[in-house]
Amino acid sequence: MLTIGQLAAYAGVTVRAVRHYHQIGLLPEPERDASGYRRYGATAVVSLIKIRSLAGAGVPLSQIGQMLDADPPAFAEAVRRIDGRLREEIERLETSRAQIARLATGDSLALPPEVTFFLDRLREIGASERMVEAERDGWILVAARWPGYVRDIMPGKLAQLEDPHIVRLYQVGSALLESGTGDDPRLEEIADILAGLAEQAHASGELLPDDLAYDLVDALLVEADPRSERLLALLRERGWAGWTRPERLAQPPGRPADASHAPAPAPDHRPG
Repeated sequence: MLTIGQLAAYAGVTVRAVRHYHQIGLLPEPERDASGYRRYGATAVVSLIKIRSLAGAGVPLSQIGQMLDADPPAFAEAVRRIDGRLREEIERLETSRAQIARLATGDSLALPPEVTFFLDRLREIGASERMVEAERDGWILVAARWPGYVRDIMPGKLAQLEDPHIVRLYQVGSALLESGTGDDPRLEEIADILAGLAEQAHASGELLPDDLAYDLVDALLVEADPRSERLLALLRERGWAGWTRPERLAQPPGRPADASHAPAPAPDHRPG
């Protein structure tokens, strides 16, 4: 006859676990001897080993009692159900691991791989990390709204990075972001490029729909850099309101409506 400590050691569990199994009715509690100690026989050892094996295989304690009492067909069916549940849990954990691995780069948070590839291309053409971060956050807003749309338009966005005017926009914008918060003459060049883009988009009919997502992208840019307000003012001087979804204004004094002073890059460089 074994003490509770000897039983636990033989079965490879803790004394606390044995007491817990007693408490929930999973392992019958034996009679006490004349000294008041529990004494366990071979049957208890076998039962405890079965309980430990089932629990170690992932069977919930609430189901172990039924499985111990089940006939072979019922036991096999219970195992099949538990195996299915474990497979689902494994798939969930593997998905979580894949997401965590993607998050290691930072760019993959809430973004499809097509966008992360685009962000890497921005780095290759000389965009700074601050510029890439700003672009990434804008794409997060758009991708949350239209995940399928983002994947569809990304080949075109990648092709636009071959245009020297687009490259210049990202390079000048990157330099501006690294230069502090004061007024900067490079805002004029950026405004010229954006006005040219707006003119191209308007002429080709590639106008974005009125949607909250684009309003949020504009708001994000203003929140990220206070000089964005100055850039908006420069765009208004060139006849345009906003940059994500620019609207043509009446011809401003001293500025030609055709924006002939601006370069003519490919249209629609903006996120979304």
